[in-house]
Amino acid sequence: MSTPVGPARLRLRADAEFGILDHDFLDDTASRRVPARVVPNGDGAEFMITFYQPPGFSDQFFDEQIALVDTELSTLKSLLELQE
Repeated sequence: MSTPVGPARLRLRADAEFGILDHDFLDDTASRRVPARVVPNGDGAEFMITFYQPPGFSDQFFDEQIALVDTELSTLKSLLELQE
C-alpha cells in the first residue's frame, strides 16, 4: 500500500474472543498502530476504531483517510443490516 511517506505493509492482529482487530501499518521508517475493538451490545455489537495522526501526514490527507473509513464503515453497516 502507498502512504505519504512511501510504501507500507498492513498487518492485522485479531483475537475474536476479546474483540480485537488491530491494524499495524509498517514501513521502512516507522510503524503505526490503529487499535480497533468489537464490543457486544445487546443483540448486536459496537465497533470502535481509534486513529492517531502520524507524523508526515498532512491534516488534509489524514482527514481524507478518516472520511474514507467513515464511508466504508457506513457501507458495511448498511450491508449487515440488510441481512437481519
